Amino acid sequence: MRILIVEDEQDLQNILAKRLKAEHYSVDACGNGRDALDYIAMASYDLILLDIMIPGIDGLEVLRRMRYERNTTPVLLLTAKDAIEDRVKGLDLGADDYVVKPFAFDELLARIRVLMRRQTGSTSNVFEVADLTVDCNTHRVTRGDRAIELSSKEFAMLEYMIRNKEIVLTRDRIQQHIWNYEYEGGSNIVDVYIRYLRKKIDSGFDVKLIHTIRGAGYVLRADS
Repeated sequence: MRILIVEDEQDLQNILAKRLKAEHYSVDACGNGRDALDYIAMASYDLILLDIMIPGIDGLEVLRRMRYERNTTPVLLLTAKDAIEDRVKGLDLGADDYVVKPFAFDELLARIRVLMRRQTGSTSNVFEVADLTVDCNTHRVTRGDRAIELSSKEFAMLEYMIRNKEIVLTRDRIQQHIWNYEYEGGSNIVDVYIRYLRKKIDSGFDVKLIHTIRGAGYVLRADS
């Protein structure tokens, strides 16, 4: 899952990026509103962490422009402004949540999980397809009684696919949500990681869960 951090305090931006990457999120980051709008225009994000008091175009104006253009990406406002009227203004402009600095990182993670969950209409962060279970809170993956160890990128791809189970995902859509702008590898990276996942998820099982839809992409579903 891909997150954009818009935060002009460089130390906080670095800490957030580091911690979120450790949680298997793909992260882009910038420090002003104009750059934020450029990032948002060029990529598809699952969540945006948006500080209000940023240089140039402030966070509320970034949010207003997003919603005016019908961009429904979840936005969690990060700000030192804790007055009720500031919270109300942000929420009325279309923010999905609001966290006041300083905040506990564990609480931020929990709020991120809630917003991700809303996107899929799920009431839980544990997802299942057939006998495959993916716990997005603990990053534990099992199939039947077998625990499956995944790398950070493997888990991120599987999480994205299971949150969108039974939906055909193009290679471009998967890459947009899993890799950030720092990636400089080959164009077949999605196919490479699909092979990794198939080896770990489907190998040895009669029911295959990862399917290629020729000319379209990939889908996670339980076809017998």
